[in-house]
Amino acid sequence: MHFIVILLGFTGVLGKLIDCGSTVLVWYRMLIAFVFLLAYIYFTSNFKISKKNFIQILGIGFVVAAHWLFFFESIKVSNVSVAVVCMGTSSLFSTFLEPLILKRKIKLREFVLSVVVLFAIGLALNADFSYVLGFIYGIIAAFLATLFTILNALYVNKVSSEKITLIEMLGGFLIISVYLLFSGEITFSDLNLSTKDIVYLIILGGVCTSFAFVISVEVMKFLSPYNVIMAVNLEPVYSVLLALFIFGESENMNLSFYIGGILIIAAVSFDAYLKKNIKQKK
Repeated sequence: MHFIVILLGFTGVLGKLIDCGSTVLVWYRMLIAFVFLLAYIYFTSNFKISKKNFIQILGIGFVVAAHWLFFFESIKVSNVSVAVVCMGTSSLFSTFLEPLILKRKIKLREFVLSVVVLFAIGLALNADFSYVLGFIYGIIAAFLATLFTILNALYVNKVSSEKITLIEMLGGFLIISVYLLFSGEITFSDLNLSTKDIVYLIILGGVCTSFAFVISVEVMKFLSPYNVIMAVNLEPVYSVLLALFIFGESENMNLSFYIGGILIIAAVSFDAYLKKNIKQKK
């Protein structure tokens, strides 16, 4: 799982390196991921799925698309560090959404750790008020990420992970295509990309999306959505380090931001420690 989190850590960096708007970026990302997965399933499996599951998973794809739009817009209006640290609020949303959707009790441990994460995000928010819009977009992205992660858990034992991801990429691509077609916000010239952007998008869509997404859905056969989300909270560590290395001073934040980030890491690590002890006692 942590290898996938490292791959996800590249997502924010690639999003900043690609010179196009958030909508076009997500449109291409979902299209490329769809093509990769379509080819994989064509040669390794089949496309059989019930109409009901297809339509419902297609709808989850709309949520995935909205998540990525807010995530990349957060990066565009602030920086990579702000966007990925905001994703730490996913565990808080999961504490309440997972029991509601999956019909299970709220665990005290999850609630306490989520409060710690919320406090950590509060410290990060005090870092620089010029990034308020980036924080808002980032927190909305975190909520949507939590929502589609939990919704995916409803289908992991009914549909293969690669089919779930394929259909979600199709759903997201279609809804953004409709928006682009009727909004008039973007012209065909906006869809023209440089060679550099094409290479970055292929890496983003092929490796950091189709591969990483399939594996993250697959592990939910063995881990709860909350556990997956807590592991993904380590993404900010990798993203911030990469961003500092690549973008330098534009990613520098004040001390409270980094204290908040460290608290998020500590909460994730403590959660993993508790889970290990609980399993050993069983």
